[in-house]
Amino acid sequence: MAIKITWHGHATFSLDINGTKIVVDPFFAGNNPAAKTSANEVAADFILQTHGHADHIADTVPLGKRTNAQVVANFEICTWINKQGHENTHPMNTGGGWNFPFGRVKMTPALHSSGLPDGSYGGDPGGYIVTADGKNIYIAGDTALFSDMSLIGRVGLDLAILPIGDNFTMGPDDALLALEYLKPKVVIPCHYNTWPLIAADADAWAERVAAETDTKPVVLGVDESYILE
Repeated sequence: MAIKITWHGHATFSLDINGTKIVVDPFFAGNNPAAKTSANEVAADFILQTHGHADHIADTVPLGKRTNAQVVANFEICTWINKQGHENTHPMNTGGGWNFPFGRVKMTPALHSSGLPDGSYGGDPGGYIVTADGKNIYIAGDTALFSDMSLIGRVGLDLAILPIGDNFTMGPDDALLALEYLKPKVVIPCHYNTWPLIAADADAWAERVAAETDTKPVVLGVDESYILE
């Protein structure tokens, strides 16, 4: 079986796992200047929410309402989403895991902040390990480098999605060091070039990954996909 991963620009991804559609951090065209696809064009059975910043959650409620997708997030974000009129949520917290129909999801730590668009408290930021079809995918979310990534890597990662844009998250140098801790077979960069503050040369970074690590770099264009087999 294969898992299809599609990048929609910034930190928004779609995963197709055996026909189940999972959207990560919905931020689509109309809100996201890097996106080509609107939230109205996207299918979703589940939404994985790493934290509450507007550039990750702007389209979560409308997408959830339209598709009735179940939103997986920390307790505080789920409570906020419920108050926006979408009841189909699954609250989690750091270190916890749950078996969903498509596979297992575990929430991992992230070093960042997590206010919500209206200024309310968004709980702790996080990332996810998605385990499905014998594959482990790590979605780091917005984060700084931290040494406990070595513990995340112990599960044996087939793919990692890492921010490289600097300023608000780890930059290219720290993301390269993160690969030493995580040791994934494949890495996809994200959270770069949406605005000048997070400009980064992903191709140059990928060249360093190929030269300095055993990880295969995959730089996706907007709405391009990678098949994890």
